[in-house]
Formats: sequence, structure tokens, C-alpha cells
Amino acid sequence: MTAAVPQDSWHVVRTALRGADERFRAMLVAAPDAGAPATAQWSIAESAAHVLSIAQLYVFLLEEGAEPLPVPGIEGILSTTNVDTVADVNDYVLRYFTERDAAVLAERLGTAVGRILAATEHTDPRTPVRWLGDSLVPVAGVLAHLVNELLVHGWDIARALRVPWPMPDEHAALYWELFFLGMLRLEYGALLNMSLKMPRRPTAVQFRSAFTTTETIVLGDGRVWIAPPGHPHDVRVWFRPARFNLLLFGRIGTAHAAVRRDVVVGGPRPWRLPGFLRVVHMPNGRLAPPRTGS
Repeated sequence: MTAAVPQDSWHVVRTALRGADERFRAMLVAAPDAGAPATAQWSIAESAAHVLSIAQLYVFLLEEGAEPLPVPGIEGILSTTNVDTVADVNDYVLRYFTERDAAVLAERLGTAVGRILAATEHTDPRTPVRWLGDSLVPVAGVLAHLVNELLVHGWDIARALRVPWPMPDEHAALYWELFFLGMLRLEYGALLNMSLKMPRRPTAVQFRSAFTTTETIVLGDGRVWIAPPGHPHDVRVWFRPARFNLLLFGRIGTAHAAVRRDVVVGGPRPWRLPGFLRVVHMPNGRLAPPRTGS
């Protein structure tokens, strides 16, 4: 199966990456203290260094002849990473990205994003790229993933600085539409931890939003796949993309999202959703917002 990428989505993700990068860097250099906490584990500068590490990895993946990350053994580590070990890999990589000056980080991030956009200007956005866990992601999905990193970690930093941080749903939706669904259409490799306890019977969850195509994802028989149109579903999830992404990555809680109706769960068998999410989930266990502050 190929990952369909409409031309307008390719334009939107490139525009979103430019915009999110510019806003992120402007906020970073304006921070009065880049050593202040952005999450319970990372400072503002460390969060920015993490985003920079991802951007530079994507330069390596997308630009012919680009230098690899300056991290020992990184290619072998990335090929065996799954969603439940990503946090450990992030910590390991951050040891080798030691720059903490906000202006320097901003400059390097801007350079990396510029190289990514230049390297992919004439690339077919459907082109598969080998990603974490030996998965395959379309080029458009790689850019969408970086957009999401900028938006989510930008939210962390903005929260710490008590400044506004708009997250357009149209741009947040790219993570789901181009990255996650794009990967499922190609190959998720070892990224999803299939060693976890599976539901006793196949579970089909339909995901809907005003900014994405409606798709049903099925977990069963030790694998995950996108069901054909019209496939019956056990659970229906309606979501607002920006808030949904914050929920997926542990920035807001389930109860909070439900009360605000950022995520609405229904369908004939909604009780099957927890078993589905035990396997089909994003890395969300380590970078919660700090307990202090608003």
C-alpha cells in the first residue's frame, strides 16, 4: 500500500513547518532564562536542543550526503526503538547535544529546517523514508512529525513563559494524517510494541475530526492495519487535532480532554478502547508539564 499525499497537504505541511519553526525560534530567543524548566525533566534550552536533534536527524535522512548525528551507535539504536523506549533514546541523544545557548540553538534549528525544506522541494511527498523502529514514513509524514515536535515542545516552552502559543488544528492534524496514517499504510516495523498484552478479540476504532479523513484502525491477530471504507467499528473517537496531540503526548489528561470535549468517545463498544490504546499509543510517559506554575 502507498501513502497517499494530496498536493494541497504537501503545501500545507511545508508552510506549517516554516511557520512553526519561525515562531518557535522567536519565542526561544525571547526567553529571559533558557535554563528555566519547560517540563518536569527538561529546561527550555534542553527542549529546544531535543527539537534540534530531531531536525538534524531529518537533515541526514532527507538531504543527500548530509552528515549523520554526532551520537555513537545512533543508527542501530534508532532501528530497534519502539514507542515505549523513545524516551530513553531521547535522553541518550540529548547527552551529545550539549549546546544550551538559546540564540545558538535557534540559529542551528533555523538552518536545519531550511536544509530540510530545500532538500525536499522537488521530492515526491509519498517517497518512503526509513524511520524509527525500522518503520517507513512518507517524506510528507517526516515533515509533519517535525511540525508536531515544534508545536508540542513549543507549547511546553510557552506554558513555562506564560505566553500565547497558537496550535492551528489544520497544522496539528498533519501529524495524524500524514505521519501516523502514512506510516500504517507503509510499514510500522517494530515501532509499535507488539509484545504488550493484546485485546482478546480484534478491536476496530474509528477516528474522526473536521480536519482529517475518517479512518478505522484495527488491532488484532498481533498486527495493526487501516480497515477498508465501511468496515464496522467498536469504538468511535472524535477529536480536535491540537488538543488530541497534547493528550497523545501526555501534556493534558484524559479527564481534562473529555470535559472540554477535545476528545469524544462513543460507538457500540467504547469499553474496548483502553485495550486498543495499550498497544496503539504514542510516547507519553516522561515529559509531563512541571507541577509548579499555571
